[in-house]
Amino acid sequence: MADVSPASDRRVPPQIDTTVPHSARIWNYWLGGKDYYEVDRRAGDQFAANFPAIADTARAFREFLGRAIHHLAGEVGVRQFLDVGTGLPTADNTHEVAQRAAPDARIVYVDNDPLVLAHARALLTSTPEGATDYVHADLHDTDRILAEAARTLDLDKPVALILSGILGHLADHEEARSVVRRLLDALPPGSHLVVCDGTNTHEVLNEAQEQHNEGGASQYHLRSPEQIAGYFDGLELLEPGVVPCSRWRPETSTTGVLTEAHAYSGVGRKP
Repeated sequence: MADVSPASDRRVPPQIDTTVPHSARIWNYWLGGKDYYEVDRRAGDQFAANFPAIADTARAFREFLGRAIHHLAGEVGVRQFLDVGTGLPTADNTHEVAQRAAPDARIVYVDNDPLVLAHARALLTSTPEGATDYVHADLHDTDRILAEAARTLDLDKPVALILSGILGHLADHEEARSVVRRLLDALPPGSHLVVCDGTNTHEVLNEAQEQHNEGGASQYHLRSPEQIAGYFDGLELLEPGVVPCSRWRPETSTTGVLTEAHAYSGVGRKP
C-alpha cells in the first residue's frame, strides 16, 4: 500500500461516516493494519475484551484464504478470481497470492465500503500478464457485480468465487444462500466457490457477537457449520470438506499447534 498512515490521520474520503464502526475497518484493526478510525478501534477492543481470540480468528480467516487461492491458482489451474467483500488491502491480497502462483491470473475485487474504494488503487496493481479491477457494489446487487466483473473476467471460463467473511453480514440465511446461488449460476462448470464464515460453535463468541450486534452497526450473524456446508450444495467439495478454517489444508507449524478458529471454510467445484 502506498499510504499506510492511520485512517484517522488522513482527510476523510467522501461518504465515510467516522462516527459509526464498519466491519472492514474493524477487521483491518484486528489484523494489525492502520486503515481504521477511533470508533473502529473502540468497537474492536470491546469485542476482543469479550472474546480475546478474535484477532487469532481473523488471522486464521486470512491464512485460509491464502492457502485456498494458492491451491486453486497453482494446482487446479484457475486463472480468474472474483473476490466479493474483499475488505481493506493488507498483506497477501488475492491478486498477490494468485499471481505469485500464476502471473496471468485475473482478479476482480468487490466491496461497498467507501474507505475500501478510496484504497482501491492498492488493489489494482498487477503483473504485466494478468489484470485486476475493483467494483464498488453491494453484495445484494448480484447483477451489477457480474456485469462489472465481466469487463475483466471471461465468465464463459472457470472463475473462483470468493465469499470470505461476508455472508454473515446478511441477516437472513436464505437470502445468503440465494446470493451464493445467483452468483454461481452465472459461472460455468469448473468454477469454484470459496467460503469462510464465523460459526456459532463457541458460547463466549456467540455472546460477544450478540453484544456487538446490539450496537446497531456492522452486524454479523454467526451460523452453524451445517448452514455453511449448505452453501456448497450441488458442488464437488475439495478435501477435507467443510471444516474449521485453520484445519483446511494447514501448512506445517513450527509448534505443531493449530489455532482452533470458530469459523468454518470450504472450497467446492461446480460440476
